[in-house]
Amino acid sequence: MSIANRLDRYLSEHNIPFGTVRHSHSQSSLQSGVAAGIPLVSLAKGIVLEDHDGHHMMAVLPAKNKISLSRLNEELNASFHLVKEKQLYEMFEDCENGAVPPVGSAYHMSMTFDEVLTRQNYVYLEAGDHETLIKLDQESFQRLMGGSRMMRFSSEIFH
Repeated sequence: MSIANRLDRYLSEHNIPFGTVRHSHSQSSLQSGVAAGIPLVSLAKGIVLEDHDGHHMMAVLPAKNKISLSRLNEELNASFHLVKEKQLYEMFEDCENGAVPPVGSAYHMSMTFDEVLTRQNYVYLEAGDHETLIKLDQESFQRLMGGSRMMRFSSEIFH
């Protein structure tokens, strides 16, 4: 499969240069990072959230971190919760189950991203399958995030 169709089209339409990194089949973003031999703080994962009005937003954070919904909701003065896994399959129908690219704008949803990702020379993203990562330099990552709000809303799971 490689790169999801919507993601590939979005990157092309916005002239965002990128490379790809192939790795052995994985079941999670953490496994992808280990298999690809990249620093886990440089691998971004996307968590899809929903508010009580049905508005979706993607939170983008390092794969080695966990989201703090309370901190995110407080910063945004909102009440987001995680979407159900079944909804993800419907929203990301061009991706393999569980391989959500952390580019909400390609799927018509707003985004916010953790500022930790701005400290990395390169940022890697799930491409929509379980064997390919997209590699972006920091300038391309910033362009990809566009007008998304940057804040601190995650913490390391392990060091």
